Amino acid sequence: MNRFSQKITDSDDSTSQHIKLSQGSGCKQLLRDRYKILQVLGRGGFGITFLAKNTQLPGNTVCVVKQLLPKVTSHQSWQKACMRFEKEAKTLALLGSHPQIPMLLDYFQVNQEFYLVQEYVKGSTLAREVRQTGTKSEASVKQFLQELLPVLRYLHQHHVIHRDIKPQNLLRCEDDGRVVLIDFGAIKEQLIDTYENSINLSRSTSFVGTMGFAPPEQFSLRPVYASDIYALGVTCIYMLTGKSPLEFDQDPSSGEICWQKEVNISDNFAQVLEKMVKFSLHKRFQTADEVIKALAKENYSPSLANCLTNQKLQKKSIKHYEIPESEITYHQVNHSQITQQENSDVYLPPVVRTATTIRRWKARLK
Repeated sequence: MNRFSQKITDSDDSTSQHIKLSQGSGCKQLLRDRYKILQVLGRGGFGITFLAKNTQLPGNTVCVVKQLLPKVTSHQSWQKACMRFEKEAKTLALLGSHPQIPMLLDYFQVNQEFYLVQEYVKGSTLAREVRQTGTKSEASVKQFLQELLPVLRYLHQHHVIHRDIKPQNLLRCEDDGRVVLIDFGAIKEQLIDTYENSINLSRSTSFVGTMGFAPPEQFSLRPVYASDIYALGVTCIYMLTGKSPLEFDQDPSSGEICWQKEVNISDNFAQVLEKMVKFSLHKRFQTADEVIKALAKENYSPSLANCLTNQKLQKKSIKHYEIPESEITYHQVNHSQITQQENSDVYLPPVVRTATTIRRWKARLK
């Protein structure tokens, strides 16, 4: 039986008792007759996150319980909130099939409070990692991007904008080292946002995100997929500098943070980051795939540079006349026409030099 097929009702005997989880850990009552609260993991404007264990599973499996407090004041808004909760919970269940997104294990409601139960990922946030071990190298941040950009692409393919990407919402799994994206702001906003307005708004009615990591369009309540790219770029800058975006000076004309002088990275990678964190939406990368392609070009650029000639330009003369590079062709050059001169400055393409060498070798054989 699908564990997400049950309806959300107030009549379930197992959830009929209102449990005051917000008072802290150590609650003696079992939530939904199975989840024992161990400790508080975090608090925010949307609710509280707890570490819990499922007493009905062998080994008392540890999990994360999120208590969400909907802002409703009428029966109609409550019904609408329940519909949203079930819809968004199922979306979160779908996203949880990705190995870098916590799996949704259960969802239910108790006395007009919504609960999500998710897989517990043991590890440290990137924020704590940077505080404990210091800033990251360019290579490490590139590796991080290569891990996270496919996750963004996966979310956006499912029409989900995270809206709250930041070092505190990225966990380094202790078991296998993978980076896991947690705390979906978009889901929470849909679950909690009020439905009290008489006018049916076509966009969000409340801001979800974090100051410094959210781009301008997100503050205007019009987030797009590129909003997540901006937040990811700012996260990379934090990893390189250890500084919150609010600690940087701002460009007085554009409003963008002045971070370039704080890092020691290649020009190509700096250009990628700079485009990720553009305030102007049309100047920013629009999709995760665009960033992936830009990084691929940046990674190959040193190899491509090695393919170019770095030899000193050589002046060539054919029958004592100087020939510009644009007029030198494979058919114009042969061993009897070319005489090398010292300190010359006209470039010959590699194919011409190779052909000339072969013809000289053949001439010596004759």
